[in-house]
Amino acid sequence: MSAPNVTRGHGLLEAFLAKQRIRQAQKLIPPGASAGRVLDIGCGSFPLFLVSSCFAEKYGLDRVVVKLPDEVRGSNLRVLEYDVQAAPELPFPASHFDAVTMLAVFEHLDPGVLRRLISEVHRVLKPGGVYVMTTPAHWTDGLLKMLARLGLVSPIEIDEHKGSYGHGAIRSVLEDSGFGPDQVRLGYFEAGLNVWAVATR
Repeated sequence: MSAPNVTRGHGLLEAFLAKQRIRQAQKLIPPGASAGRVLDIGCGSFPLFLVSSCFAEKYGLDRVVVKLPDEVRGSNLRVLEYDVQAAPELPFPASHFDAVTMLAVFEHLDPGVLRRLISEVHRVLKPGGVYVMTTPAHWTDGLLKMLARLGLVSPIEIDEHKGSYGHGAIRSVLEDSGFGPDQVRLGYFEAGLNVWAVATR
């Protein structure tokens, strides 16, 4: 399925990079989880991860208006215009999801908001459920700004970055938000340009 504009603004590589994030996230989610519910926080103006996933129930949140393809309207995909920076909690009950994803969202949130939000992620995950995130590696700030000037990535998205994170900082946020040290795994993808983390409740 084509996704002409998966993020705000324009960049020649945006769709390609979004697909790389999705591919990495799908590798990290246990196969059995797809029988349940997934929540994608910051699903984007086009919910590409959700459209590409095979979960029984799919939910997305974003503060921008999400464009649903006609072929998935009325299906098992539900999206809500919702600003996680302004809202004190996620609009879901405890232990509701088998997986929660945040792909290239971590870096867009204020640090205080981030810890509150990840605590909420921990709350809405079922026991044994997984949280999967990706974010640019902390040393790529200058590179991303150059790519934005060249029109390869969206300047709107890059200008909104509020932080950059290495493994230690990500682990600290996750552990401060309720995940135990032995519940967190981290790694790199795209030749070290991006970081992934998985936390199991």
